[in-house]
Parts: sequence; C-alpha cells; structure tokens
Amino acid sequence: MKLTRPVSWFLAAFGIWSWVIWATFAKNLWKDSGGQAFVNGDHSQPTAFFWVHLLLAITSFILGTAVGIIGLRGILANRRAVE
Repeated sequence: MKLTRPVSWFLAAFGIWSWVIWATFAKNLWKDSGGQAFVNGDHSQPTAFFWVHLLLAITSFILGTAVGIIGLRGILANRRAVE
C-alpha cells in the first residue's frame, strides 16, 4: 500500500503531536498537588488514578510512535519515488 504525501505528513505530525501532548500530561500528572495522583502528595504512594493515567500515557506514546514511524516511512518513500 502506498500512502499519499498529505496522509504521510498527517501521520508524522500526529505522532509528534501525540508525544507533545502526552509528555505534557505525564509531567503534570507527576506534579499533581490536588491529591488525585498521590496520597497526601507523597510520591511514594500513587493512587489508582495515577496508574490508570500513566498507562494511558504510555499506550499513547507507543501508538504515537508507531503512527509517526508509518508517516515518516511514507514521506521517505514518496521522496524516493520522485527522485
């Protein structure tokens, strides 16, 4: 299957976007001072909220990376086809 140039760029951009958004989310989750992520703000006692959202972030990092790689491969294939 050959990806078109716009689709390849969209997938690569989505991979980057996913990393930016979820890295920010993970950083904010770690800094949580509202008591949802950690018991009494103690980082040695994460809550279920923390674990669920950490799992969401890790899954999104993996999927974002996979989608970004597919997009990058499409971009490179389109460049080789033009040359």
